[in-house]
Amino acid sequence: MPCPVARTLDVIGEWWTLLIVRDALLGARRFDEFKATGIADNILSARLKKLVEGGLFERRLYQTHPDRFEYVLTEKGRALGVVVSALRSWGQEWTQGQDKSRLTHRECGHDVSIRMYCEECGCPVTPNEIQAGRALQGAPAGAKPSKRVAGDP
Repeated sequence: MPCPVARTLDVIGEWWTLLIVRDALLGARRFDEFKATGIADNILSARLKKLVEGGLFERRLYQTHPDRFEYVLTEKGRALGVVVSALRSWGQEWTQGQDKSRLTHRECGHDVSIRMYCEECGCPVTPNEIQAGRALQGAPAGAKPSKRVAGDP
C-alpha cells in the first residue's frame, strides 16, 4: 500500500494489539500477565503469534517441563511506545475515566509526553497547524525529510 498509515494499521490495527503492546511496555512478558487485560486465550494467542511473526515480539523459552515462553518486545515493538503514548495522551484529554498507568522516562522518572514539531524548522506544532498534503515536489518516493530538533541551526 502506498500509505504508511494503512501499512501500519495492517500490522497493529486490531483492537487488542496495541493493548498487548501497551502491557509489554509496562512490563508484561508472560501469557498470564497479558490476560489481565481481559482478552480471551484464543485471541491473545493469535495476536501474540502475529506480533512474533511481524517482528514486534521475540518468543523466549523461560521454563521447560512444561515448556513456557515469554514475549519480549523487539526494537521494532518498543518503537510503538510513541504510538501508545500518543493514544494515551489523547485519551487523557478527550475521554472520561481513571488513569491507572504511567509511561515514564527511565533516566529521571518523569512522565513522557508526546510533542509534535516541524522536522525542518524545529518549531512546535499544534493540532490546528497541521494540514494534509502530498510529499514535497522533487523528493523521491519514500524519501524521508532530514531530522531536526528544536534548537538546531
